[in-house]
Order: sequence, then C-alpha cells, then structure tokens
Amino acid sequence: MPLHIGIVGCSAEGAALCYRTLCVEGASHMGHAHAHPEVSMHTHSLAAYVDCLDRGDLDGVAQLMLSSAGKLAAAGADFLICPDNTIHQAMHIVLPQSPLPWLHIAEVAAAEAVSRGFRSVGVLGTHWLVNSEVYPQALSAAGLEAVRPGTEERATMGRIIMDELVRGVIKPESTDVLRRMIDGLKARGCDAVVLGCTELPLVLNDGNSPLPTLDSTRLLARAALRRATTTG
Repeated sequence: MPLHIGIVGCSAEGAALCYRTLCVEGASHMGHAHAHPEVSMHTHSLAAYVDCLDRGDLDGVAQLMLSSAGKLAAAGADFLICPDNTIHQAMHIVLPQSPLPWLHIAEVAAAEAVSRGFRSVGVLGTHWLVNSEVYPQALSAAGLEAVRPGTEERATMGRIIMDELVRGVIKPESTDVLRRMIDGLKARGCDAVVLGCTELPLVLNDGNSPLPTLDSTRLLARAALRRATTTG
C-alpha cells in the first residue's frame, strides 16, 4: 500500500493545486486510472498565519504548523508536505517537535534545478519569503546561486499574491508585471526562476515566462507521490 500523504495547508489556492496534482498525477505512479495515495489535509485560517508573519512571530507560525501536523498524524498520515513556501521559514522550529517527517518544498525545487542544469535561480514569492533565507539556503546547499528581486518589486509582487492570487483573482496586467520582473532577473544572469509562492503557477509557466520555471507546487506534489509510492 502507498503511504498516506498529509498536507499542512496555509493558503487555499496553493493547497488546492497541490491536492489536485496529487490526485490527477497519482495514476501514473500507481498504474491504473483514477488511483492516488490516501491524502488528508488540515488548514488553519490563513489570517492566523498572516498575523504571525506580520509580527515576525515564527514561533507562532511553527505552532500552527505543528497543530496541523498533530491532527494529520492522528488521521493516519505517514509523512507531511506544506504547499506554502513562506511558512517554511519556521521549519527549523517545526522539525524537532514534529510527530512526522516532512518533505521541504525549497529542497525539492533546488533538486529539480540541479537536475535541469541550472546555476543561477531567481526567487519569486511573497515579500516574507523573498526577504527570508528559505531559498538562498536551499539553493546554496545544492551549489546554486539565489537572486532576489529589488525591494520595490518584492512589495509589488507581495501585493499581487496576497490581494489577488490567494483569492483566486487573476489579472492579465498583474501577470505582465510579474513577467517584467522575470525579464529583470534574466538580465541579471539568472537561467531559471523558482515560483516560490504556490499560487504563482496559476499565472506563470514555461509557456509565458521569459525564463524556465521551477513550479514549487507541482514539484512538491510529485516528490510526495514518489515517496508515497516507492517506500510504501
């Protein structure tokens, strides 16, 4: 039997895309139509996470994640994933206390970057994420360079994500803004860009991005499927 995947959700659109990917692509791992591993998800209110992030309270973020982890462990999950890059800032607090092992979204994206031969990766995401060391640490550990957008671009991108994408609002003009940011990263020598917000794949992909994309949402889901179906 495949392992039971637990999803620690944060924002709805990213968690939903991750869940859909697990269910839709599960069949290719399990060998027959409509099959996928058992999946459970728990989500606290996004407002609770945002309140902690605004206060710089990573302990508070960790306690929310651990609360979800405990509920998922009780539901029978074998391991956990979190389709939200930003709250991975608290993972160093979470892991020593967690009842279950986790896959780390930035480590999964970094491994994909290495496998595709990239060297310098632009980091897109909320201002909390881009200001953090989540991706610089993961990319550096894999021998890659992390390049961040400028301060004003981070603020603009954060507004697009939090005011639009997490609510399922897609505006072509905002996508154009994001594409211009990627153009700027390309001019700075980047050969790829990580979609380090799990809502960004709703509007950016290899078809419309000036640089190849690392879709953190789907990459995490696929890594979870591999783990669930090869070690279960």
